[in-house]
Amino acid sequence: MMNRWFMLVVIAVTLSACQAGIPPEALQLDSESLQRRQLQTRTFDTEDEALLLQAGAGVMQDLGFSLDESETDVGVIVGSKVRDATEGGQVAGAIVMAALFGVYVPTDDEQKIRLAFVTSPLEANRTMTRVTFQRIVWNDQGNVSKQEFLGEPELYQQFYDKLSQSVFLTANSI
Repeated sequence: MMNRWFMLVVIAVTLSACQAGIPPEALQLDSESLQRRQLQTRTFDTEDEALLLQAGAGVMQDLGFSLDESETDVGVIVGSKVRDATEGGQVAGAIVMAALFGVYVPTDDEQKIRLAFVTSPLEANRTMTRVTFQRIVWNDQGNVSKQEFLGEPELYQQFYDKLSQSVFLTANSI
């Protein structure tokens, strides 16, 4: 008798879980996502993805990134660079906490900035490109303290200015 009740409860819970579904708002982009996509995306009047990928790789290297991964058949290049992440204010705060309370507070030490560049063909001899910048910060104990999207418009503007120049120079054999 007890086994029947148990089985009925299991079946009831299983069936109720199947009916929940995905809430409609889970699949909608917010305005911040749309703004971020506009910042990251440009369209070029060429169908030559190889040219754009070559130019993108060159720009990445000019900006100090090492190329980590390259899948040119699908239009993806990923690069990274490691930089110091020490912030004076954070170190000062850690010193104050140690002096006043005898508590050690980890401080940011090193960061890896990752850049992903993607191309995608469009209609009418055009190609869409998208670049993203993220950073991972490790503290002085080797633990990840931050993982974040970098959304400063200057980063994207600088990348696309250099990419446009490179594409123009390459296309015109200059």
